[in-house]
Amino acid sequence: MEKQENGGEAPELKLFGSWASSYTHRVQLALRLKALEFVYAEEDLGNKSEALLRLNPVHKKVPVLVHRGRALAESVIILQYLDDAWPESRPLLPSDPFDRALARFWCHFADDKLGPAVGAVFASTGKEQEAAVQQVHDNLALLEAELREGAFKGRRFFGGDQVGLLDVVLGCGSYWLAVFEEVTGVRLVDADAFPLFHAWLRDFEAQEEVKETIPSVDRLLEYARGLRQMLLALAAGAGAGAAAAAGSSPVTAAVDAPAPAAPPAAPQAAAVDI
Repeated sequence: MEKQENGGEAPELKLFGSWASSYTHRVQLALRLKALEFVYAEEDLGNKSEALLRLNPVHKKVPVLVHRGRALAESVIILQYLDDAWPESRPLLPSDPFDRALARFWCHFADDKLGPAVGAVFASTGKEQEAAVQQVHDNLALLEAELREGAFKGRRFFGGDQVGLLDVVLGCGSYWLAVFEEVTGVRLVDADAFPLFHAWLRDFEAQEEVKETIPSVDRLLEYARGLRQMLLALAAGAGAGAAAAAGSSPVTAAVDAPAPAAPPAAPQAAAVDI
């Protein structure tokens, strides 16, 4: 449960994040699923706070979770820490060691394979975009196969009967697929081609904790349109290298960037938070 900082005693849990960051949403959702109270600090990614830079000197990015004065970065690491620190409260990982390893494997797949493909669709046009769309479909086909006849066959969620680690990692990113479809005019998740994945995503989005976490579609659309304009300007002004750098981040990584005002005249792909 999110609460406001009162300026007195330091909170046990404090999360530094950004409203449009899918990685921030992962941690917010996990905290809500576990019914843990936390204080939230919104970061301006175009002018990061001294506190964020001090707490995450390696990557200088959100999210950062501070627990009793000690800071952790990287969303998936934070999620696993929450499970270790509060094992009795809504476990995110299964108890079986093999199933735990399997969930971690597919989390890595989401961030290493699916996400970069989605980012490339968002940051490209023409034949490059067509190739990226095919990569997204190939990756979704792998997930669809796992849901149909693989490790997750017959499950409501990847975590079983309730949302687990992999659901959080995949879901806090997959809702951007519909936004990207609207902005780019490209179909990414076809209910006929990926019926099980599509049904899972609709069920995930219907969870109350998810509704509390994800911003409104209108706000996301406005943000995504401005960001795509910025990324396409980067590609036009700096060549394919900058475009690839901007689009190579994990699921919805393109959204983890300062809110764009106008397209920059020079390459600034490094401004995109991953």
